[in-house]
Amino acid sequence: MFQGQSQAQQTLSNLWRAPGLKEKILFTFAMLAIIRFGVQIPVPGVDHDRLRQLFGNGNMLGGFLNMFSGGGLATFSVTALGIIPYINASIIMQLMTSVIPKLEELQKEGGEAGRQKIQQWTRYVTIVLAAIQGVGITDWLWASNIVLGHQNGQGGFPVMFFATTTVTLVAGSVLVMWLGELITENGIGNGASLLIMINILSRMPSYLNLTKQGVEAGSYSWISVAILLAAFMAILVAIVVVQEGERRVPVQAAKRQAGGNAFGGGRMSYIPFKVNMGGVMPIIFAVSLMLFPITLSSMLGGGHQAKLLPVDWNVLHWHSLADLRHAAIYALTEMTMSLTASGWLYDAIYFALIIFFTYFYSSLVLNPAELADNLKKYGNFIPGYKPGRPTAEYLERLINRITFIGAMFLGMVALLPNIVEGATGITSFQGLGSTALLIIVGVAIDLYNQLQTHLLARQYEGFMK
Repeated sequence: MFQGQSQAQQTLSNLWRAPGLKEKILFTFAMLAIIRFGVQIPVPGVDHDRLRQLFGNGNMLGGFLNMFSGGGLATFSVTALGIIPYINASIIMQLMTSVIPKLEELQKEGGEAGRQKIQQWTRYVTIVLAAIQGVGITDWLWASNIVLGHQNGQGGFPVMFFATTTVTLVAGSVLVMWLGELITENGIGNGASLLIMINILSRMPSYLNLTKQGVEAGSYSWISVAILLAAFMAILVAIVVVQEGERRVPVQAAKRQAGGNAFGGGRMSYIPFKVNMGGVMPIIFAVSLMLFPITLSSMLGGGHQAKLLPVDWNVLHWHSLADLRHAAIYALTEMTMSLTASGWLYDAIYFALIIFFTYFYSSLVLNPAELADNLKKYGNFIPGYKPGRPTAEYLERLINRITFIGAMFLGMVALLPNIVEGATGITSFQGLGSTALLIIVGVAIDLYNQLQTHLLARQYEGFMK
C-alpha cells in the first residue's frame, strides 16, 4: 500500500518537475476553469425555473445536449451550445475530405498550410452550425413559453430576443472553440475531447444527488443502486479492454543483396488495427440521427406536443403554410413517441444504425487497396500474401472481421445502460449512457499516453515500469 502511495507521489512529482509540462498542465486547468465559469453566466430574458422543469421531464434532445455542454443548456448559459457545433463541423469536414478529391489532396499533400486551411474552413462551418442551432433553440424556447414577456403569444414575435440570443450563443460557441484549440496547441491533450469529458464529469454530482434523493424517498433500493454501479464498472472495464485491443498484422521488409536480387528475412514490423476503429463516432452519428425528428419538431415550434390535435388528412389544406406546419409537427411527434428510449423499436433501430455507421466510418478511415499499394511501394509485404491485389483482398477481409467485432461491441455497450436501468428501475443515471462512458475512457487513455510520452521524452520514468 505504502509502496503504491510512494510510486503515485513520485509520478506526481515527476509531472510537476518536468520542464515545460507543469506549464502545460496549469494552462489546461486555467482554460477549463474559464469555460466552466461561462456555464454559470445565464442568458437574460428566459424563465429559468420553467426551463429547469422542461429538462426534468425526460427531454431526450435536451438531456443529450445538456450533458455535452456540462449543464450549460439547462441553465441556458452563454456557452449553452458548448463544443457541439465545432465537433459537428469537424465531422462534416472529415467526411467532405474523404469525398471531395481536392480536399483530400489538400490534406495529404498540402502539408501544414493545407491543414491550416482545412482548419480555417472548419471554423467557418462551426459558426454556421452554431447560428442554425442557436436559432433552433431560441425558437424552441419561444414555442415552450419560456421567453419572458412573450408567454402564451403575448407581446408578439420576440425579434430582439431572437437576435441577441442567437448572437450570444454563437459568440459563446466560438469562444469555447477557441479555448479548445488553445488547449490543443499550448496545453496537454486534445482540447475538444477534453472539454467534452470535463463537461460529462461535471454532471456526475447531479446524477449521484438524484440517486441519493431517490433512495431516501424509497423509490430506489440500495441493492438496485449497487447492481447499477457494478454494471457500470463492468462496462467501463470492457470499454478499456476493447479500446486498447488491436490486431497486429506482421509486415516484413524485403532484404536485398548487393546485386539487387530479392532475398527474404528482412526487418519485421507490424501494422496495428484497432478493434474499435471508429471510437465513439458511430454512436454519436446514430444518436444524432435518432434525435433528428425531435430536433426538427422543436425547430418547427412543437413545444406543446401533448396539446397537438390529430391531423385530418382528408380536409388538409396543402396550400396553407399553417396547416402544413401543423401536419409536419404532428407527424414528427408521432414518430418520436414511437421511438422512446425505453421501447424495443428504438433499441432495434439504434443498434442497426450503430452497425451501419461503424462500417461507414471504418471505410473512411482505412482503404485496403491504398494500404497495400503503400506496402508495395516501400518494399514491404505481409508474409504469405503476394504484394498488390492479394494483399489488398486479405486486408479487406481482415478489416471487415475486425469492424464486425467492434460494431457488435459498440451496439451492446450502447444498449446495456438502458437494459440495466430498466432492470433496476433507476433512471437517475439516464444522461450517463454509453456515449459518455466511451468518451471518458477514450479521452482518459489518450491523456495518460500523452503524459507518459512527455515524461519519457524528458528521461523520466513512466507511470508503469
